[in-house]
Amino acid sequence: MIIHVALGERSYDVHLAAGGLAGAGAVVAPLTRSRTVSVVTDSTVARLHLPALTAALAAAGLTAVPLIVPPGEGQKSWRTIETVVEALLARGVERGDAVIAFGGGVVGDLTGFAAAILRRGCRFVQIPTTLLAQVDSSVGGKTAINAAAGKNLVGAFHQPAAVIVDPDLLTTLPPREVRAGYAEIAKTALLGDAAFFAWLEANGADLIAGDVARRTHAIATSVAAKARIVAADERETGDLRALLNLGHTFGHALEAEAGFSDRLLHGEAVAIGCALAFAFSAARGLCPAGDAARVTAHFAAVGLPASPRGFAASAAPLIDQMRQDKKMAGGTLAFILARGIGDAFVARDLALADVAAFLDAELA
Repeated sequence: MIIHVALGERSYDVHLAAGGLAGAGAVVAPLTRSRTVSVVTDSTVARLHLPALTAALAAAGLTAVPLIVPPGEGQKSWRTIETVVEALLARGVERGDAVIAFGGGVVGDLTGFAAAILRRGCRFVQIPTTLLAQVDSSVGGKTAINAAAGKNLVGAFHQPAAVIVDPDLLTTLPPREVRAGYAEIAKTALLGDAAFFAWLEANGADLIAGDVARRTHAIATSVAAKARIVAADERETGDLRALLNLGHTFGHALEAEAGFSDRLLHGEAVAIGCALAFAFSAARGLCPAGDAARVTAHFAAVGLPASPRGFAASAAPLIDQMRQDKKMAGGTLAFILARGIGDAFVARDLALADVAAFLDAELA
């Protein structure tokens, strides 16, 4: 299956197929002048999957040269981006070459940002190995590292030249990581596809348990939805792409409070954030209380957290984190709220004091 991301001269295809890693060389070869291809990955992915990618590239006459970083959100840092850029420059990577990001969202963000700034921009190919990266971060061109002030505050829009999504790579993913990725699938349904959310309520548990057909359907549906949104609003200059931030304003604040650590994975934070967005919408009379209850119940049913309790003691530090949010404009922060399941919208008239009061009640 090929899902096209229509962005004019920056257009690219998402190649989705179980076992698709074996054909990676055929996708990458036309995109690079050099027969030597740098592969940025982390130590966990390298141990599990790098030999298969190396063989796939060799079949197309390409030699893989790995650049291995430690795993974890902590690698989205100035220190690691400097290491990656200096290593790629030392290898003589040029604008006409393609670098491969082979890993989850952290590796994708690091590699994409490095490619964006290396010689003022070179190509890169995303081969995501986590469910979260396959359905979300590998598509759309957002690249970034974290700063002391908050998550993803230093980065660039830089579209990949291609994305290769192989659901078979998920068989080695720990169950907790699968559930975290599932949160982004649910988010896609919650923001604009009520029928898809109903499908997830019926099939989500099997998807998480490893049903390949259901995983492939959910990935394809999520990627196609994101491709349509990105094509219409590439740089989030309007409200359309902003909808993809459903759950993220609350979620990023919780991640920061947890120290961007394994205590709270990104997808888990998004699940809590989506539940909070619906609960807040219901509290303000914008959304039926029953819809908010369905969201919370579904996340609980698939083993995801849906409450901020245990991750923050009070609203104050979360509000401080929100003030550093990328979406801040003129001192006002946009929140993604909902009129119901599948009907999200951007709210720009919220007082942070009201958000703080809501969070304190949720945390009590």
